[in-house]
Amino acid sequence: MNLVFAGTPHFAVPTLEKLVEAGFPVRLVITQPDRARGRGMELAASPVKETAQHLGLRVVQPETIKENSDFRGELSEIRPDAIIVVGYGRIIPQWMIELPVLGNLNLHASLLPKYRGAAPVQWAVARGEAMTGVTTMRIDAGLDTGDILLQAESPISPEDTAETLAPKLAAVGADLMIETLRGLREGSIAARHQNHDQATLAPILKKEDGEIDFHRSAIETWNRLRGFQPWPGAFTRFRGKNLHVWAARPVNTDVPMATIRMVGHLPMVGCSSGTALELIEVQVEGKRRMSAQDFVNGYRPYDGEPLGPVPSED
Repeated sequence: MNLVFAGTPHFAVPTLEKLVEAGFPVRLVITQPDRARGRGMELAASPVKETAQHLGLRVVQPETIKENSDFRGELSEIRPDAIIVVGYGRIIPQWMIELPVLGNLNLHASLLPKYRGAAPVQWAVARGEAMTGVTTMRIDAGLDTGDILLQAESPISPEDTAETLAPKLAAVGADLMIETLRGLREGSIAARHQNHDQATLAPILKKEDGEIDFHRSAIETWNRLRGFQPWPGAFTRFRGKNLHVWAARPVNTDVPMATIRMVGHLPMVGCSSGTALELIEVQVEGKRRMSAQDFVNGYRPYDGEPLGPVPSED
């Protein structure tokens, strides 16, 4: 099998490594152009480019792919049996979809048709799912709407955040892609259509997704805090400054909504439905991350002190 690999982030690296380890010939690696990162805004290679170079694979980084005749010619010369796509970050054009005999095979970090879109790991955690997984599928012209090849489930523990869950899914997905390629080669996989009526979306995250809405219950807010790591996190306003909540715990304690109450030495923040968040680690705008105890010692929050937008009376 002649393979081409298209991917960019850390999530894609285990699949690329597994392909090489399993002996599949990867003729070309496609990844995003180097981007400016860090305080110095120096150009940095993507994790997939760094891995490909370490493995001695040829890498291309086209700025565009849809109307790029040179890029199209290069892929056509390779005549790939399949193009493996994992988090590449570009829409695959129709000519590229039609090029390989086995299609463009995508590893998606959810159990499709649930959580189609750019942030499936984050939204699965944010919506309190106990189970998620990975799917290999054939890319079509829609948004994660192609036929399913194989799926593998993976649990979400209460301790998981999007940051801890993603590497687990990447490892499971890498093995699943190898199983998928072997199954396609042997003719043992029957692709199946997705049930579009059961589809849910996992849209790209926006900064405002991280703003705490105290009309949600504490468990809902806690799930979103875990899901939206490392960005946009969970934040509110305290004394006119941003207060980032890095860690918290939901408790069944009746505290007035969007206010602080000291229970012993522990700061509780009131949410809806008779619930509250016990703050564990926070960061006041312009300051370092600190434990809730250091926050209490340094800022002396008082019972009834408001946080964020003042809730409406109804």
